Amino acid sequence: MTLLTTLAQHVVRRPQRMALLEQIAIQGSITRAAKAAGLSYKAAWDAIDELNNLAEEPLVQRTVGGKGGGGARLSSAGERLVLLYKHLESLQAQVLQAVENAGDLQLLGRLMLRTSARNQLSGRVRAIQAQGRNDLLDIELPGGARIHAQITRDSTEKLELAEGSGVVALIKAGWLELSPLSSAADPQRNQLTGWIEQILPANDGPSEVRIGLASGQTLCALVAPDVLATQHLRAGDPVRAQFAANQVLLGTQV
Repeated sequence: MTLLTTLAQHVVRRPQRMALLEQIAIQGSITRAAKAAGLSYKAAWDAIDELNNLAEEPLVQRTVGGKGGGGARLSSAGERLVLLYKHLESLQAQVLQAVENAGDLQLLGRLMLRTSARNQLSGRVRAIQAQGRNDLLDIELPGGARIHAQITRDSTEKLELAEGSGVVALIKAGWLELSPLSSAADPQRNQLTGWIEQILPANDGPSEVRIGLASGQTLCALVAPDVLATQHLRAGDPVRAQFAANQVLLGTQV
């Protein structure tokens, strides 16, 4: 199964996201596309970030701050996904007509669980190093960036992971520690560098910081306002996101 097919199945289960992609192709604006798809502007950005992160190349190409809240258009991969989705949607209708036992569909739905982790990055296992009862996996992300994930040997076997396996790395937003590139990096932790696209303050609690990576993927971090002030981090600044190998959860595409 190709990654594009997996993405199409993902949006089959979340039709508003496909409606958003279709409206981006029509409207050329995230703000107008979100309104037409029945999503808030923030929900639209979250959806685009997740879809771009799961793809091998960005599905939506954006410019921040343009007329109407920023311009946007589908990449060639995004256009192919829309076409594939329409084909899967037709097949899905045929399958539903043939299903006799509704319980089978309910079971299938339970097997396709969503995750609360804000950051979902597609990647490929390049090496597995044994560390006692754990394994340290070297994972290559689109664009060539590398991260490490530490999981138990049982998890490696359960997920049937080997060199070359495709995985989705899940990282909770609260686990990311941000710092300017001028500060010293911790060589024992994962490092992903990019730039701050947006800082969304909260009335009470940490701010949501969106970080663009060179690959077109996006990270979301939850950072206390005083930490941002101390680190002198603002929108547009280059930034480093650090996190430990044991803070990376792994999933596989079935």
